[in-house]
Order: sequence, then C-alpha cells, then structure tokens
Amino acid sequence: MKKIGFLSFGHWSPSPQSAARSAKDVLHQSIDLAVAAEDLGVDGAYFRVHHFAQQLASPFPLLAAIGARTSRIEIGTGVIDMRYENPFYMAEDAGAADLISNGRLQLGISRGSPEQVIDGWRYFGYKPEEGQTDGEMGRKHAEVFLDLLKGKGFAQPNPRPMFSNPPGLLRLEPYSEGLRHRIWWGSASNATAL
Repeated sequence: MKKIGFLSFGHWSPSPQSAARSAKDVLHQSIDLAVAAEDLGVDGAYFRVHHFAQQLASPFPLLAAIGARTSRIEIGTGVIDMRYENPFYMAEDAGAADLISNGRLQLGISRGSPEQVIDGWRYFGYKPEEGQTDGEMGRKHAEVFLDLLKGKGFAQPNPRPMFSNPPGLLRLEPYSEGLRHRIWWGSASNATAL
C-alpha cells in the first residue's frame, strides 16, 4: 500500500442520534478529522461535493481551513461536478486554497453524478449551448478550468488601472504553480474520459 486517506460526504441531520446536526457541525468536525488523521499518519483527506443536499457543497473554504491547520496531509475533493462551476472563479479559489496549504491540494473533478434536483446546474445560472448536453457543458467547464491553471495571461490590462500591472496580458490571481498537475478527472466510462 502506498497511501491511505479518507473520503467524507459530510452528511448532517437534525436527528437527536446524529453527532453532526448542522452544516456548522460538519465543517468544524471535518477540520478536526483532517488534523487528527494527519496526526495518525494518514496521507489524504478528501471531501465530496453535493449541491442541494444536507452535506458538504462548497469545498474551497473547508480545504483552505484544513490547509491552514495541517502541514503534510493531501487535501482535496472527490469530486466537484463541473456542470455547476464557473471555471474562472474556481481557478481563483483553488489557487488560494493551494497556496494556503503549501501545494497540497488534489482536486477531483467530473461532469457530475445523479443529482438531488432536476438539472440543478440551471439554478446556478448554467445551461448547455444549443446542441450540447449537460455532460458536454461540464467537460467544457473543466477544459477552461484546466487551461486557466496553466497561468498564462489572457486578459487585456486597463491602461489606467487602480493598481499597477505587470507587463503583458494578465492571468487570474492568486496563481499556484503546479496545481494544474494535481487535478484528477472522474469518469464512469471510457466514453467520458478526457
């Protein structure tokens, strides 16, 4: 065995038998669990992302908090449904979380799995282009995200910016070098592999 880790769905329930009765409980317990796992020598702490469910849905604040409280354990997701994601905002959030964790972020992404609601990504403001499936839309979001993580400038700078700019086209910041090589694609078949 090379590495061992855990994957948490981060469920909560108001049931009196539940040790995690709220989102706050799950978030704080997830941080404590990752710290304890690192102390025991576990190699990875990973978290599922499910929208519209009483479980973890917004991974980057949690990953950044864990990154700030640990020093060795890999932290990541398994998986982020790219149908719901703005690749530009996600690149900034992922860059920040990776820098806080000193380069320990490992992100699993995919086109998604069965959802809690019908076409939930529509509530996030996304819809497939004409003739495109939701899966194709998710793969396109993933491609844009991966391209942004290369750190190449693409945006024309303002000639009168609020703050001085470096020369050339601008990239998204914060940029974390190497993060692009720690992104994993989750696929259910050969047909959906990138």
